[in-house]
Amino acid sequence: MTDQPILVIGATGKTGSRVASKLEAKGVAVRRGARRSETPFDWDNPATWAPALNGVSKAYVTYFPDLAFPGAIETLEALIEVAAETGLKHLVLLSGRGEHFASMGEEAVRNSGIPFTIVRAAWFAQNFSEGYLRDPILGGVLPMPGGDIAEPIIDIDDIADVVVAALTEEGHIGERYEVTGPRLMTFADMAEVLSATLGRHIRHIPIAFEDFHANVATSGGEFVADVFTSIARETLDGRNAHTADGVERALGRKPRDFAAFAQTAMASGAWSAAA
Repeated sequence: MTDQPILVIGATGKTGSRVASKLEAKGVAVRRGARRSETPFDWDNPATWAPALNGVSKAYVTYFPDLAFPGAIETLEALIEVAAETGLKHLVLLSGRGEHFASMGEEAVRNSGIPFTIVRAAWFAQNFSEGYLRDPILGGVLPMPGGDIAEPIIDIDDIADVVVAALTEEGHIGERYEVTGPRLMTFADMAEVLSATLGRHIRHIPIAFEDFHANVATSGGEFVADVFTSIARETLDGRNAHTADGVERALGRKPRDFAAFAQTAMASGAWSAAA
């Protein structure tokens, strides 16, 4: 470790906020990269990139809303060039499991010449408690496409722990950690767990991708809906219906189960109507 801060790009996002807080809890200096940060970082404003990267030793990079967004790969490649020029010593990239464009982003990082770690993640459990599925769950339903396709959904706190380990410990350079939960679950299985946790029936409703798009657009807008629907169409076809050992390899422990996530989210008030 050095006295130089670690840049966390997307520090207000689901994973970035957790990574920044966990690093600070370890006594690590953090530069929070967001549009309204003390040192701003804005993907849409390349003039902010070099100032955000200058003087940092390492960076955690997430692209909002996803690497599947049109132009994301080209933008990531441009950022990597700036990072190389500023002398970045280690780049940790958040990638998506089973996504074509995410794989392209991984290749850009691999070919950059910058020491790297890739964290390739399954679907986020926190989409149920903080994201576009929270409001439907409050209404007693879980509307998702994909039929009976199973997904090893992951707790974002596990992702953050893997990222923090990669940024603060030896032995993670050049690794690609494919991180998943410990078991495969259909969305109907997840609805059963949520029902048991919340103490009221949460009904899984299999829906078409067009309906999924409309639901996401209601909470996140067309911009986000287009991206997440594209990802859902691509990945909810069975290609990700297997677990991976990234959490175990990076942390030496099992990933958290979806039931444990649900209990923690419930205890925090995530599904309180006033939250």
